[in-house]
Amino acid sequence: MVDKPKIFVRERCNVSEWEKKPLFNVVGVVGTDLKIYVKHIRKLEVEEIAKQIGADLIYLESGKKDELEEDDDD
Repeated sequence: MVDKPKIFVRERCNVSEWEKKPLFNVVGVVGTDLKIYVKHIRKLEVEEIAKQIGADLIYLESGKKDELEEDDDD
């Protein structure tokens, strides 16, 4: 059983920092009945949700950037 709710998010790979688009995807949620109805979410939004429900926010590594960089080195 989970002591505290957790929200798992990862950074989207195909969005530049200068674009005014949400930068994160919610990967999963555990320990709460929270339902998220958007595909992409802004960092401030997901942080506020976590704060309001008392959840830990876990940032996951996407791995895609590393794979792309390794391909460029070949």
